[in-house]
Amino acid sequence: MLQCHLNLYKKAFLRMLELGSKFLISYFIGSIMGSMVMGRLRGGVDIRTMGSGNAGGTNALRTQGIAFALGVMIIDVGKGVLATALVPGLELPGVAEDPQVSRAWLTIACAAASVIGHVWPIWHGFRGGKGAATLVGTLVVLKSALIIPLLLIWAWMLVVSGYVGLATMTAAVSMPIYLVITRLPHDRELLIYCSVMAIYLVYSHRSNIRRMRDGSEPKNTRLMVFHKNRPSVDDDAK
Repeated sequence: MLQCHLNLYKKAFLRMLELGSKFLISYFIGSIMGSMVMGRLRGGVDIRTMGSGNAGGTNALRTQGIAFALGVMIIDVGKGVLATALVPGLELPGVAEDPQVSRAWLTIACAAASVIGHVWPIWHGFRGGKGAATLVGTLVVLKSALIIPLLLIWAWMLVVSGYVGLATMTAAVSMPIYLVITRLPHDRELLIYCSVMAIYLVYSHRSNIRRMRDGSEPKNTRLMVFHKNRPSVDDDAK
């Protein structure tokens, strides 16, 4: 009887070994923060001590400029692509491919792990970004057709509200809604992933929600189409 139970536990362990190993690898990849890498290249700059204190692309742009922020975005989007596209198919030493693990769900798990790693990076004291750029990287692999609608909704909300965080949350919440409305085929796993990630991004932006409620959230009025104090072309030329 004991041997029977041991065999069952062994099979369960082996069944989870591939999933767990690749989840961790994706999490470690996600934990490589673009802002920290760029900061090292710039002589030890840590944007978590500047501006909003966030390690994401928006704070990088506000505090370090467009070239620095572009490097951050490339790294943060790229690691989402890498974790989603390559890690699920890796041949790991001593870890056999488990036929009982769905390849679709394995890919989703690796994608989610990279986003979690970005928000709570083990290499940087679990102080990361909000997850949006890495999420976009995962969607490039999972469903690239989502990228243009996602960016359009983000841009629309940004020019209406002036809040980058609100634009990001709105775009994230729109993903599962868009999938339901368009009825994309064979996307049950993607729909669940997008729904969970939408909730996760709203949670990671809780500080932005608090600042918007308090009236202290930075607003980019220059991008707002309907803002009464938006600078005119003549004003910009002065």
